[in-house]
Amino acid sequence: MTYRSLLRVFSSDLAIDLGTANTLVYVAGKGIVLNEPSIVAVNRHSGEVIGCGTEAKEMLGRTPSSVVAIRPLRDGVIADFKMAERMLNYFIQKAHKRKSWVHPRIVIGVPSETTEVEKRAVLDSTYRAKASEVHLVEQAMVAALGAGLPIAEPSGNMVVDIGGGTTDIAVISLSGIVYSRSLRIAGNEMDDAIMEYIKRRYNLLIGERTAENVKIAIGSAHPLAQGIKMEVKGRDLVHGLPKAITVTDVEIREAVADAVAAIVSAVRTALEHTPPELSADISERGIILTGGGSLLRNLDERIRHETGMPVLMADEPLASVVLGTGKMLEDFKLLRKMALN
Repeated sequence: MTYRSLLRVFSSDLAIDLGTANTLVYVAGKGIVLNEPSIVAVNRHSGEVIGCGTEAKEMLGRTPSSVVAIRPLRDGVIADFKMAERMLNYFIQKAHKRKSWVHPRIVIGVPSETTEVEKRAVLDSTYRAKASEVHLVEQAMVAALGAGLPIAEPSGNMVVDIGGGTTDIAVISLSGIVYSRSLRIAGNEMDDAIMEYIKRRYNLLIGERTAENVKIAIGSAHPLAQGIKMEVKGRDLVHGLPKAITVTDVEIREAVADAVAAIVSAVRTALEHTPPELSADISERGIILTGGGSLLRNLDERIRHETGMPVLMADEPLASVVLGTGKMLEDFKLLRKMALN
């Protein structure tokens, strides 16, 4: 038995949704084994990794000056090569119960408009994290597969995957992409907009965790049947003291309005570029929403209102990409057809 085939015996192949906000890992035959924030906490002086994932997120905004919490991905692509490698290594080992000798084959989804340089960064980081083979696939395609769409049929399927860093929109038919667009506006952009709105309107500084909690609790893309409010705590920029304010769903809807409008506009553009026959299929089957950003209240209603198309939520929107990537992991014939590298 060769060294390579011996490694295969002791490896367990992985599908990874390397997201700007969260990383999910799927192990062949086991399903999703890990879902943690894409964050690394590092000692500023020694460079030592203090924590990764959930442990590091707990430190966001609460670290001493010697510790910094880093997000290695920005807008769906690797922004910090070294930290991405360390984070991937940590997640791969955790998925394999800390077995450092494991060298798995890995399939990773990337945004559709990722450049060659950005793809190379993902490949290099994953290989350096001890992968034996790495295959890249388009996020929108695997999101459609994970959402259960019949992508191999000669009919139109439209998926809108709204993650933390990117919104990926694709029209798919016969296992191929007819139209795709990757927009670097998604959940994180909404969080930033909420932080900026509260800072500008109330002179109150809040952290990204608080902004995300506000978005989840009272954020919406279309007017709600009944208004809701939330108390928000932060630091008063005038006096420098802790302060609490109450914000409404109307205010937060105003804060995220630009990001939501950009996503809806991109969906309309995709429909305008879709061939008539496939448009008829989409009007019958509907637009499928996946990703954490799609959980924003009434976003489906807003898209339905502005496009006139039926809009449906995937059964597991947060896991669609990794579930689809996992299906490719278990069907190498399909993977060879879809792989970008």
